[in-house]
Amino acid sequence: MDFLYIILGVLLIAIIFGLISYFRIKKAVTNLTQEQFIEGYRKAQLIDVREPKEFAGGHILGARNIPQSQLRQRYKEIRSDKPVYLYDQNGARSGRVALFLKKKGYNQLYQLQGGFKQWTGKVKSK
Repeated sequence: MDFLYIILGVLLIAIIFGLISYFRIKKAVTNLTQEQFIEGYRKAQLIDVREPKEFAGGHILGARNIPQSQLRQRYKEIRSDKPVYLYDQNGARSGRVALFLKKKGYNQLYQLQGGFKQWTGKVKSK
């Protein structure tokens, strides 16, 4: 019986943690549909937060690759006075990147809803 309570406690903690993360990310970044993303990304900094291998396989035309794994060392390459448009494969990593950037003082943060796998616009491959 004690084992069941432990499992329920762990599940409850995981759900609470998930909800807190969700709402923190939601406050840090604005989700944009592809149409909204296309309207603004040319006037912004377009950052692909996927790993270099994923980026090389295809990315949105004009994007710079700053992988999430290198963000702590490279975030200063991103200007804080201009809008930042983020995307990844499906939308999870870009949310965490936005949270990190928000803590560093970035305010104009946007992410592509659904990520690159939903993208139907222009793509460049190496």
